[in-house]
Amino acid sequence: MRSIADCRLYGFLDAAYLGLRDPADVAIELLLGGVDIIQFRAKTWNFDDIAAVVRRVLPLTQIAGVPLIINDHVELARRTGADGVHRGQEDLEMMPVSAARARLGPGCIVGVSTHSLAQAQAAEAIAPDYIGIGPLFATGTKPTAKPVGLETLRQVSDNAALPAFAIGGINMQNLPAVLAAGATRVAVVSAILCAPDVRAAAREFKKALRL
Repeated sequence: MRSIADCRLYGFLDAAYLGLRDPADVAIELLLGGVDIIQFRAKTWNFDDIAAVVRRVLPLTQIAGVPLIINDHVELARRTGADGVHRGQEDLEMMPVSAARARLGPGCIVGVSTHSLAQAQAAEAIAPDYIGIGPLFATGTKPTAKPVGLETLRQVSDNAALPAFAIGGINMQNLPAVLAAGATRVAVVSAILCAPDVRAAAREFKKALRL
């Protein structure tokens, strides 16, 4: 299984952007496009429906050696055998990283969202495997979230020790500015999932990330 240290392009299976497409089919396109890690996110779905999709997608990601991360649901990740979980700042109050890791078992991946340099540095004390930093730009994925901007990304890139994925409104037009601000890893949702050709879009991002 690919290690976080080797991951540059973080892809998503986000139910909000899948439409009528089969998640497994989209997962195949993401994998063929070269994503290094995939997060499944379905904010409005119930536990059983998410689990059913994860159980179909997980064999595909395992064959490719790509970690499959579940958004929010530690128990769901445990039951399905997913490779890890991603937690927001509000989730940490209910279950800290150490408890999530203990619940999931050895070798699991735990990621944490951060929105400032202070949060990114504070995350070092709780030792997730990686952090997300964002949203960098306004994004329909989280329309109420205030963009943190490129200066915050630059500060995190210069001062935070954990592997950090820049996220939020990143597309091929603004990617050069994101990389210039110090990012070496990016997480991309709509610019890949909403592209006419998911595989080609992922490949374009991956090519740009070969720093």
